[in-house]
Amino acid sequence: MAMGPQLLVATALSAANAVLLVVLLGVWYRNYRTFESRLTLGLVAFGLSLLVENAVAVYFFFSAASLYGMGGGVGTVVAVMRALQFVALAFLTYVSLE
Repeated sequence: MAMGPQLLVATALSAANAVLLVVLLGVWYRNYRTFESRLTLGLVAFGLSLLVENAVAVYFFFSAASLYGMGGGVGTVVAVMRALQFVALAFLTYVSLE
């Protein structure tokens, strides 16, 4: 089954989220090495968890797209949730790079 436009957007947003998370992980890891703070170590763990989640989402978007496509507005909801995560990560990336 072909991926619908909403799931294509959700997949692209998951990939963009992964890129932002890699940037954040670089900043947070550098800060951890500098300050050795448990807070920054927690941020690294948080970032790794979200990175894995987004990587798994991209995998399932390609391998099980029909599961998402079966429901009436599921693709739209998934795309909106990925967009919200992107906005949150974009703000977090911006303030972390400042």
